[in-house]
Amino acid sequence: MNAKPSPDAEPFLPQTPEERADLDALRRAAAGCRGCGLYENATQTVFGDGSPGGRVMFVGEQPGDQEDRKGLPFVGPAGRVLDRALVEAGIERGDVYVTNAVKHFKFKRQEGGKRRIHEPPNAGEMRACRPWLLAELRLLDPDVVVVLGATAGKALFGSSFRVTKQRGRLLPLPDLETIGTPAAGREIGEAPPERAGARIVATIHPSAVLRAEDRDAMYEGLVDDLKVAASALG
Repeated sequence: MNAKPSPDAEPFLPQTPEERADLDALRRAAAGCRGCGLYENATQTVFGDGSPGGRVMFVGEQPGDQEDRKGLPFVGPAGRVLDRALVEAGIERGDVYVTNAVKHFKFKRQEGGKRRIHEPPNAGEMRACRPWLLAELRLLDPDVVVVLGATAGKALFGSSFRVTKQRGRLLPLPDLETIGTPAAGREIGEAPPERAGARIVATIHPSAVLRAEDRDAMYEGLVDDLKVAASALG
């Protein structure tokens, strides 16, 4: 009996180099992705959005309820927190591209209710969706990647990543061939900070501000981390 193939979005990506270098072609292909089971309950794929020439790429966890309904990332309450923090950190919105490590909304429903409650994607779902994130990174080639929260960090650096330990530091972006593997995690401590190439800054997800008891302090920490990213833009 043949083993069931592991979830993987790779077969759904455009096949030609020309299409993979076209953001609109990637977005159209992602709309039909069936690389993991999350598409079955989600309203639609939520692909990245923003300037193709943006120097800063923000990577979150997954779309939320409003993003799932509207088909755009960071348009809910957490997105509004991020927009305000960008202004205070001095990062131009036109220089920004926002996306998520996982492109479909994962949720459960409250018993007897209609409200959809966010559930974090598991390692298999993050791994299945990684080809889309890698395609975005290769196409956009950003100067700075900002990782929003632990799940996004693990999607890039592997399971050893801890946002509380790595946040607010200007780190070299791992080699894209190692993204999401233990090798990428090792690069956090091994690569010299002066190495040429793109940089990465980890911080909390904006939704953490909304859940915090001391929202002001949590928000100020987010802005401080984004200022580190802004400093890398020169």
